[in-house]
Amino acid sequence: MRLLLTWLINAAALFALPFLMSSVTVTNIGAALVAALVLGLVNTLVRPVLVLLTLPVTFLSLGLFLLVINALLFWGVSRLIDGFDVGGFWSAFIAAILYSIISWALSTLLLKNNGNG
Repeated sequence: MRLLLTWLINAAALFALPFLMSSVTVTNIGAALVAALVLGLVNTLVRPVLVLLTLPVTFLSLGLFLLVINALLFWGVSRLIDGFDVGGFWSAFIAAILYSIISWALSTLLLKNNGNG
């Protein structure tokens, strides 16, 4: 149940981005749901490999290269999903940061741990 709610929260965060950035478009809630699912899968399966492969650069940049990885993955997913479009790399960079902040805020508000586990 928690996984489903997290997915819906991420889709809502993605659906909110066009209201904050004109360079991001999400045509409908279906596109947001699919994009949130693909983003979750990419962040679970691809991101750890990229982080490991780019560890020296990440170390030298004091971790800031992780923001570049997030932006590239966000931009890549926007190229895969119809109905979800990001204007370019820098738009993806800012959108990925906003997406993370919105997802975190909604998760904090809606997924409160009640101490049972």
